[in-house]
Parts: sequence; C-alpha cells; structure tokens
Amino acid sequence: MQTRFSLAQLADPKVADAEKILRTCVHCGFCTATCPTFVLLGDELDSPRGRIYLIKEMLENDRPADAETVKHVDRCLSCLSCMTTCPSGVDYMHLVDHAREHIEKTYTRPLPDRLLRGLLAVVLPHPGRFRLALTGAMLARPFAGAFSRFGEAGRRMAAMLALAPKTRPSAVGPRPGSLFPAEGHRRARVALLSGCAQSVLDPGIDAAAIRLLTRFGVEVVMAKGEGCCGALVHHMGREADALAAARANVDTWTAEIEAGAGAGQGAGGLDAILVTASGCGTTVKDYGTMLREDPAYAEKARRVSALARDVTEFLATLALPVATDTGLTVAYHSACSLQHGQKVREEPKRLLRAAGFTVVDVPEAHLCCGSAGTYNILQPEIADRLKARKIANIEKTSPDVVAAGNIGCMTQIASGTDVPVVHTVELLDWAYGGRRPEGVV
Repeated sequence: MQTRFSLAQLADPKVADAEKILRTCVHCGFCTATCPTFVLLGDELDSPRGRIYLIKEMLENDRPADAETVKHVDRCLSCLSCMTTCPSGVDYMHLVDHAREHIEKTYTRPLPDRLLRGLLAVVLPHPGRFRLALTGAMLARPFAGAFSRFGEAGRRMAAMLALAPKTRPSAVGPRPGSLFPAEGHRRARVALLSGCAQSVLDPGIDAAAIRLLTRFGVEVVMAKGEGCCGALVHHMGREADALAAARANVDTWTAEIEAGAGAGQGAGGLDAILVTASGCGTTVKDYGTMLREDPAYAEKARRVSALARDVTEFLATLALPVATDTGLTVAYHSACSLQHGQKVREEPKRLLRAAGFTVVDVPEAHLCCGSAGTYNILQPEIADRLKARKIANIEKTSPDVVAAGNIGCMTQIASGTDVPVVHTVELLDWAYGGRRPEGVV
C-alpha cells in the first residue's frame, strides 16, 4: 500500500511503525473472509482492509478521528483472525492499537460513552473494586431488561448486568506473595499471573493450575506486586494506564527473575511466567513492543515477554502421562487471543486427549465468540449475534463439557448455554487427581 507521510510525521516512532505496517498491506482481501464483523455485517469498512484505509487516511492527514472512523474501529474485536489469514504478514494488531490511542487523544465521545468507558477502566482492573461492583450488579441484574429500553447507553448497561454472575463467587483465589512448593523433585520455578477479572469471577482456575503444576514438580510463585496486565485499558486506547500496568508487572517479575541470578538449584529465578487468561497472555507477550521506546524498561520488558507462556503451552513441555479414559466429550473453544494472538492451537487439545478426554473441534472455530474484553458490553448487539453463532456451533458437537482458556470467552459462552463451560486447566487438574470442576458430571 502506497503511503504519503511527511518526514516530520515519520520522526514520530509510532507513526513510522504504522507506516511500515500500512505498506505491507497489498489489498488482497483475504482478511475479509475470516473477519467476524465483516462476515456478520457485510460492510467493507467493518473488515480489516476497510479499517486499514480509514486508519491510513486519518494518520496521513494528521487529523482528529471522526465519528465514522471511530464507529468502525470500535467495532473491531481485536480477535486477530485477520493476522492468521493474511499472506503478507500485516501487523494489524499494532496498527489498530495505535489507531485507538489516536482516537482516545483526539475524539470526544458522547458523555454516556465516556462515563461507561471510564467506569470500566477504573473498576475492572482492580479486583477489590470489581468484587464490590459485582455485588451491586447482582442486585440490579433482574432489571437488565428495563435498562435495555433506554437507548444505546441502556442496552450497554443491560449487557453488563446480564454478564454478572447470579451468585458472588465464595472462594478467594491465591494471593500475590504466595509461594507453592513443588511436590517431590523441583523441575521448574514459575510465576503465575493472578490478574484482575478472572481472580474475582473464577478463582478456582488459578487454584487448579497451581495444584496441577505443583503435582508435577513445578514451584509456583504469585509475585507480590503484580496486578492487571493492562489489556482492558490498552484496547480502549488508554495507553498511559496500560503502560503503567505493564511497568508495574515488569518490575515485579524482574525482581523474581533476578532473585536467582547466579544461584544454584533451589534458589529463586523464573523459568517461565504463566498466564491462565489468554487475553492477558497476548498482552504480556507484547510488553517488549509496548515498552520498546522506554529506555528504562525496554530490555526488562523484552526479557519478561520472552518468558511469558500460556499455561497449556508450558504444560505441553512437561510430558504429562497418559491418563485413564474419562468417557467425556469436550468441545474445545479456541480463544482468539490464544489461537490468533499467541499461535497456541494444538497444545491444549493434545493435553486434553492425553488426559483421557475425547476432544471435538467446534465448527467455524476461527470466528470470535463476541467477548473480546469489554466488547460484549460496548458492542452488545454484534456480540450477541457472535455468541449465538458460536453456541450453535458448539452444540452441534453434542459435548458433555466446553473447555476454553480465557475467562471472557467462558463467561460469554456460559451465559447462553446449559453445557458446562470450564477452563482447560480445570479438566487437566481433575484428570490427574484434582477436584472435579463444578457442573461437570
């Protein structure tokens, strides 16, 4: 794609990176076939290629974002299916991230939109605030239908309430600062990201991961000081907040990494940084890029990103034994952030099969379920259509249980089906001597 940026514009490293990405696009249109919003809406501007044109025009002219550009960029799920399909290797992820940052700086959204986005940004990344907000959401949940009659803002509020759990999770997950020793000979030492939303919505996921890892000789530390990965605010264009979260985690994990420098077996250090929410994992693996222009953090962030692994990606290296056949059929939902963002596709399915489950692939597995961080709140109509399509495809396989690797997907899918939806690691923990996941019979 031909570009016309001035030398003055290209002096900005972010604009220079965007220009390189734009030049990679050859207009082929392969991305349109796998883009969920284009498949649903049929509008060229709701395809990656169409959004690339809009972003190019906005950045080249160095102008504030307009309502049309914002509408179509907002409709992007950041599922990254287009990057899996693209034969030219267009780095759409970083281009749309830059566009969202530009939009946040130059466009004034309607007041209800600003208020809702601000609420999400100050609540979701903080477990304490989120836990308190869930209590209020559960009380207001019966009134979701009434909210939906009050325009776009009401529909968004109704979508948020509908996603709230009917009962508040009673368990409290593993806390930062905790250490879980390996059983028997220690094979590795890892940090496990507790994160924000997942630690409140389903603390049993990390508990299952810890039981499984320690059972197979892996020492697990919940590093003191780590918190939200920054993904939620990053995808809303709030780059300062996202980078602050990234720096805090980089500092925390760097301290753990350096604790074992030059020490022998049994000391500190980290062999990996594990993430059980794949949306978070994609962002942590991108810290090296996000902080590349920060001289104080660039190298530390690259080191952290190099150690980041999805929990199934790491488990696949441990050569877990073959377990007894469970007799259960598992529909494996491949989260977009895992299959497209991290390119982790086969490892979870291989682990489940080795653990004694019959694994079936879901039709149209490349299409997003509509969760996408806060997308199912900010774009509820499109999200609901994608959810219905995903659940219909899942139920075609007649599974006993659905396995997924991302809490957002789990919440989204579970809100529309009676089939139990659990994290992949919960099934693996159960197969190797742990607790039966709730709802699985």
